[in-house]
Amino acid sequence: MQRRATCAWLAGVAVLWSGVVSAQGPSATKLAAVALVERQQAEMTHMSDEIWAFAETALREGRSAALLADYAERQGFTVERGVAGMPTAFVASYGAGRPIIGIMGEYDALPGISQKVATIKDPLEAGGAGHGCGHNLFGTASLGAAVAVKELIASGKLKGTVRFYGTPAEEKIGGKIYMIREGLFRDDDVVLVWHPADETKAEFEGFQANIQFNVEFRGRTAHAASDPWNGRSAADAIELFTHGLNMLREHVKPSVRIHYTVERAGDVPNVVPDYARILTWVRDSKRAGVDEVFARVQDIARGAALMAGVEHVLTVQTGFSDMNILETGSRLVHDNLVWLGPPVYTADELAFARALQQTTGKEAKGMVAAAVPVKPIPPDPPGGSSDVGDVSWVAPTLHFYVATAPKDVPWHAWPVVASSGTTIGHKGMLLAAKTLAATAVDLYENTRAREAIRAEFAEKTKGVTYRWYVPDGPPPIPKQ
Repeated sequence: MQRRATCAWLAGVAVLWSGVVSAQGPSATKLAAVALVERQQAEMTHMSDEIWAFAETALREGRSAALLADYAERQGFTVERGVAGMPTAFVASYGAGRPIIGIMGEYDALPGISQKVATIKDPLEAGGAGHGCGHNLFGTASLGAAVAVKELIASGKLKGTVRFYGTPAEEKIGGKIYMIREGLFRDDDVVLVWHPADETKAEFEGFQANIQFNVEFRGRTAHAASDPWNGRSAADAIELFTHGLNMLREHVKPSVRIHYTVERAGDVPNVVPDYARILTWVRDSKRAGVDEVFARVQDIARGAALMAGVEHVLTVQTGFSDMNILETGSRLVHDNLVWLGPPVYTADELAFARALQQTTGKEAKGMVAAAVPVKPIPPDPPGGSSDVGDVSWVAPTLHFYVATAPKDVPWHAWPVVASSGTTIGHKGMLLAAKTLAATAVDLYENTRAREAIRAEFAEKTKGVTYRWYVPDGPPPIPKQ
C-alpha cells in the first residue's frame, strides 16, 4: 500500500516538475563554469597522472590526498584535513550560506593490478597496486568542478557554499561512512558525485547493499600423522563454513551474491591448524535483504564451529547501503550530459581502445561515450556496491557515470588501469568535471529544481532510519 502511494506520488511529481528540473540551457553562468573547468585542464591532467602513478591503496593515500588538498588550498578553499579519524580524508569549503552543494571525490587504488599504459598485461610494478576503478580521474574531476564553482561564487555570479569531500578507502572500508558517522554531509542541500565507467549515463540503476565480515576459527593443534585425534582443526571449520555458504546459494533470491576468500587456513599439511580466517561478503539489492541473508550466514558459522569442535568469532568490518535514486535529479544530470556531448577521440585513441577489447576477448567496439537514454529504475541493480549509497540516505545525492575506458573491458582489472593513465581517461575526466559544474550551477540558480529534488528525497526516506554497519571505534588505519 505504501509502495503504491509512493509510486503515485512520484508519477505526480514527474508531471508537475517535468519542466522544473530539466537542465537549464547554456546560460552565461553555466558556460562560464564549463570554461573554468577547461582552464584547469593541464593541471587536472597532471594531478590525475600523479595519482595514477602513486597508486595508493585504502587509507594509505597520503600523497594523493595531499596533492588534491594542497591544490584546493591554493585555489582559496578552507581545507580541514584528517577528518573523521582518517589522515587521508579532508573537506575543502568555500562560500557562505545556502544552498550548500557538496561534490565528492575518491583517490584510492586497488592492490595487485599494477599495469603500464599498454594493451597487453604488463605490470608497472610486480604485485603493485593500480587504478583499476579510475579513482585517479574521479577525485581530480570532482575537485576541478568544485574549483569552477568556487570561482563563480567568488565573482558573485553564484551565492552559497561549495564543499569538496575527499573520501578515502571506498575500495575497502567505505571512508564516507565514517564521515557520515561524524556528522558530515547531513546539512548539504544536494551532493554530486560521478564514477568512471565504460559508458556514460545518469544514475537510474543503483547498486547493491552489502556487508563485509571476517570469521575466525580457533581450535587445537596436533601432529597430523601421529595424533590427529588430539587436534581440533580450524581449517575443517573453514571448509564446513564455505560448504554451508555454497549450499545456501540455492535458497536465496537471484539478486543475492556471496563472495569469500580464505585468508588463513594453516601453514603446513602435517600440523592440524589451530587458527583459520575467512573474509566474506554478502550482497543484495536492498539493505533488508542483506540483513536477512546475514542472519542465516551467522547460523552457518556457528554450525561449522560446532561440527569442527572449535570456537569462532565473527567481526563485521563494514557494509554499504543500496542507492537511493532520485529520478528528478538524475534527469537533471542526464540533460547536462546530453548538452555537453561525448568526447571526440583520435584514431590512435580508438585503436588503443579496440586493442584492449581484443586482448580481453571483447567485441572491438572502441569507445561508447554518448549519454545512454533514460531508462526506468529496475527492481534490482545490476551489481557492484559503493559507500555513495550510504550518503544517498543522509543527503540528496545525484550520481552519474562517464566513459573513461573501452566498452566491456574487465573492471577492477589491468585494462582499466591502462585506460585511466591515457588521454581516453583524461577526456572522460574533463567531461565529468564539466557535468558536475554545470549541474551545480543549475542547483544554485534554479530554486524550484533544488526543492523538487529535496522533496523526492524526503518522500523516499520517509520512515527510513539509516544505520551504518561500521563497528564502533576509530577507523582501522593501517600501520605504515
